[in-house]
Amino acid sequence: MPYPSDRERDRPWVIRTYAGHSSAEKSNALYRRNLAKGQTGLSVAFDLPTQTGYDPDDELAKGEVGKVGVPVSHIGDMRALFDGIPMADANTSMTINAPAMWLLALYVAVADEHGADRTRLAGTTQNDIVKEYLSRGTYVFPPAPSMRLITDMIAWSVTELPRWNPINICSYHLQEAGATPEQELAYALCTAIAVLDSVRDSGQVPPERFGDVVGRISFFVNAGLRFVEEMCKMRAFARLWDEITRDRYGVQDAKQRRMRYGVQVNSLGLTEAQPENNIQRIVLEMLAVTMSRDARARAVQLPAWNEALGLPRPWDQQWALRMQQVLAYETDLLEYEDLFDGSRVVEAKVAELVEGARAEIDRVQEMGGAVAAVESGYMKGRLVTSLAEQRRRMESGETVVVGVNRFESTEPSPLQAEGAAAIETVDPATEAAAIEAVRAWRAARDAAAVQAALDALRDAAKTDANLMAASLTCARVGVTTGEWAGVLRGVFGEFRAPTGVAAAVTGDEAGAGSEIAAVRAKVRAAGAELGSKLRMLVGKPGLDGHSNGAEQVAVRARDVGFEVVYQGIRLTPSQIVAAAVQEDVHVVGLSVLSGSHLEVVPAVVDGLRAAGADDIPVVVGGIIPPGDAAALRERGVAAVFTPKDYKLTDMMDGIVDLVLAQHRAG
Repeated sequence: MPYPSDRERDRPWVIRTYAGHSSAEKSNALYRRNLAKGQTGLSVAFDLPTQTGYDPDDELAKGEVGKVGVPVSHIGDMRALFDGIPMADANTSMTINAPAMWLLALYVAVADEHGADRTRLAGTTQNDIVKEYLSRGTYVFPPAPSMRLITDMIAWSVTELPRWNPINICSYHLQEAGATPEQELAYALCTAIAVLDSVRDSGQVPPERFGDVVGRISFFVNAGLRFVEEMCKMRAFARLWDEITRDRYGVQDAKQRRMRYGVQVNSLGLTEAQPENNIQRIVLEMLAVTMSRDARARAVQLPAWNEALGLPRPWDQQWALRMQQVLAYETDLLEYEDLFDGSRVVEAKVAELVEGARAEIDRVQEMGGAVAAVESGYMKGRLVTSLAEQRRRMESGETVVVGVNRFESTEPSPLQAEGAAAIETVDPATEAAAIEAVRAWRAARDAAAVQAALDALRDAAKTDANLMAASLTCARVGVTTGEWAGVLRGVFGEFRAPTGVAAAVTGDEAGAGSEIAAVRAKVRAAGAELGSKLRMLVGKPGLDGHSNGAEQVAVRARDVGFEVVYQGIRLTPSQIVAAAVQEDVHVVGLSVLSGSHLEVVPAVVDGLRAAGADDIPVVVGGIIPPGDAAALRERGVAAVFTPKDYKLTDMMDGIVDLVLAQHRAG
């Protein structure tokens, strides 16, 4: 994007929608339609098995294939995904983290087949593993080898893909996990420092090229509804980034120091209640990252109005696309210099955010940096605490959410008149087809070439060699996503990040509020009746790593007096059943946000029955349409909670009633 010094109109930001589902072929058709409608960049959503390095036929992939994105298991899928799309002219963002090297290798291998000049390939791989440990949960490997993969990608891309952003440091999910603006700034910048230090210290990039590394670092941010504060946050972000890259890394070129970022406005801030209100929420959030010319986003993607209900349809995504186009082409926003230069109010807020972020950056650096602060659980505990405080304010009404905790009366919405047809659904046959396809792919390829490529990858992983070359070889001979990740799991091991629940700090007994105190007394009385303290297992079945809700449920259950068993994300139904039986819990609470509830939740219910523990009630929370909620209750689920059930203390009260009813019936 040009930054003219005169009154020349700026070119609009890259306009994207985050899209992908079911299969590479269906996603390709969606991308072509969106490009024809005026979208200027692609943003690829991968399904959870792809994001976490599993093939569709892996046990952990059950129920997750094609649900929140497109499955890409091998180079054949990547060919289908970009069929007919000129890759040399595309600007492609890929939301992928732990297997980012692998997906980039597949992308480059297909671009090579297209005859695309690598120096023209433009786009971004998200590739920020630190925030995965803190919020989104699609990590695989421990921090050190994860940082090694990121370092190798950056070093390789500097020369091979000079227009590619090999990492998108992502504060987006930090905000969703509860980060204050100061924490969001600090933790994202600490991650950037950790990455740049790793690249510098690896010796793979000569000092004279280090400015090129800095110049290709990009960020991906969240924009919430406090849009003045969010705009100031982005000005503070740019100021701090310029300062760090100049003073810590000696980058002299101001263009290389310029902060470049893309944005998705706040999806988790969208409401299930009165979802038509989400339209104005999205527009206001978009203004936060476009109005300030000196801190304007380079790329924007907007959620659809109904994402709190389920998967958006193509028409819903088109509406989100048109919002951007109206702002970019019909208004005069792009005709002026920065609108806020010289504002005393804005400058004071920016200075306040910079000061708070600097203090937190210093605190993390004193601990040894971002990786050390992840491993110790410090950053995760701070985020869980911040989110608990945000929830307290919403539940008390101190923070107003229109249609949820105030102005709740409403007329029937014509936007939802179609019922279940108002959201996109993934054909249940999708997963079976993907399983059959990946098995056929394995059977048809050159097995000897595949084994040789995997052996070479394994050998290279045991050294300090850059792994991009070995990964490209694997891509070309037909290695699958699960095989690539499986080899590296064997060398690097896996990792379970701290949950932050134990470290979360909430109100004490005196300040907890009358509602919590009343439920706490009820929990004590129930424990006396049952003869033991009430125990709840909070479980995250499947590959869904969005753990914020589960963590807040666990914290509130602890605060009202439950003994809580919470082992984090990515558990199989059988593991949850085994833990429930071993811990002798009184209730199992499952959290699922990936749309796989109809597969993984009944598997837990059936497993408890098979284990002779069908007297343990199972409750579930997530984005669950009414029809699916009814189906889950028919399968034996005791209660279903959705985002409209935001009062966690009331939820705990109801769960105590379920436990007592089960005990008295037995």
